[in-house]
Amino acid sequence: MRRLIGTLRAAQSASIPTTRCSKPRRVVAPNLIYYVSILVFLPLGCSSNRIDVGQPLARSGDEIVVCGQYFHTGAPVVLWTDPGGYDAYRVEKRFVSWDKAAWTPDSAAPSSTPNRYGIRFAEKGRGPGGAGNALDPEVFERVRGGGWDLASLRQVVDQFVIHYDVCGTSRQCFRVLHDVRGLSVHFMLDVDGTIYQTLDLKERAWHATTSNDRSIGIEIAHIGAYPLDVTSAASGNLPATLKAWYAVDNFAPPGQRVRMTLPPSMGDGGIRTPNFIARPARDEPTFGVIQGQMLAQYDLTPQQYDSLIKLTASLCTVLPNIRCDYPRDQQGQLITDKLPDAQLAEYHGLLGHYHIQDNKADPGPAFDFGHVVAEARRLMKR
Repeated sequence: MRRLIGTLRAAQSASIPTTRCSKPRRVVAPNLIYYVSILVFLPLGCSSNRIDVGQPLARSGDEIVVCGQYFHTGAPVVLWTDPGGYDAYRVEKRFVSWDKAAWTPDSAAPSSTPNRYGIRFAEKGRGPGGAGNALDPEVFERVRGGGWDLASLRQVVDQFVIHYDVCGTSRQCFRVLHDVRGLSVHFMLDVDGTIYQTLDLKERAWHATTSNDRSIGIEIAHIGAYPLDVTSAASGNLPATLKAWYAVDNFAPPGQRVRMTLPPSMGDGGIRTPNFIARPARDEPTFGVIQGQMLAQYDLTPQQYDSLIKLTASLCTVLPNIRCDYPRDQQGQLITDKLPDAQLAEYHGLLGHYHIQDNKADPGPAFDFGHVVAEARRLMKR
């Protein structure tokens, strides 16, 4: 370094020979520019681009995984690889003693394999809701080994299916899906707004029968919606399940009159936020018709809506064939019945489980499709 500085000083003092009639003038020697560039740019380049062996890759805690790539959502996300995550790749049961956790052919219906997920557009019969092979044979041969690239996935995934889990918390949801039913879903959304991703989105989760090949699924922690006759609705007599799961204090301030109450057998429910009090976004229950039946339901929590909006905006950006919209009739209103098969086949966007199957009611009459879509679109325009 001393030699370089000395060279710079010498170069700086260099002058061009003059005639008797001209005044001496000092100029910068050509080599000066070269040495300055070394001093200024070379150290900066080395320090800013250097990656040390074994250097950890920092994460923000809001990333989802699509074809092995990380994408930010702005919402709290726990991956299946994280401590406290839920791993749908595991073949053993999660919530039993280890000596009873091994998979057996009769331990995880309806699957005939240890896996609770499959390959998108594989041959019919590889899992629940199987479909014919809709991929080019060369593409299928590549992806069957896990080699999905983002461009290929974008061509085939065009639906985001929204469920409620009828379990109340995400821990209980994973126990039922993974240990009891042998099913899976890409995301679970707990009452505190924590999103749990259980599989890379390249995988075919088993959550929505005929839409499994082309969809992403999320199970929202919620006890669900229940039948109610008109007389009961008018008198405010709620179904027994809602009375058991929600405590009402009419003397509390607005927005704090209703709270979710877990059964004692569930303990803290595995909710990630300590001492979290789950309150629906609205104090009053919602009454509405799904599949021609009057149902009663309390709303999601504000934290769930906030995270779902951010996740929706992220999915519709990363997988643009998922249109940021929901099924509407000719008047632009939400359709509250199963879509006809031909319409479902052509539909791209958000939809409820009840739009796919006529024996389902989730995400229920309280779920605010309009709010989710409007706010997600706003985020996408930033």
